Amino acid sequence: MSSSNKVTIYSTPNCTYCNMAKEFFTANNVSFESIDVAIDPVRRQEMIEKSGQMGVPVIFVDDQMVIGYNKQILANLLGIEV
Repeated sequence: MSSSNKVTIYSTPNCTYCNMAKEFFTANNVSFESIDVAIDPVRRQEMIEKSGQMGVPVIFVDDQMVIGYNKQILANLLGIEV
């Protein structure tokens, strides 16, 4: 498991898939930056410009973007066995 990855998740507090992704990161000791786009309009616009998406979660593992919560893709990007 690599802790050298830069992980950023654009999320909202009531998003089930956002919370599942955060739980996955926490359970696997992956540090991550969580950006609440519900209260941060500047970062929300940043997310939309980077991803073309208005929905969350939008997750970046280094420069790889994952739209939505896909446990297998995230595990592969982070080198985690699932």
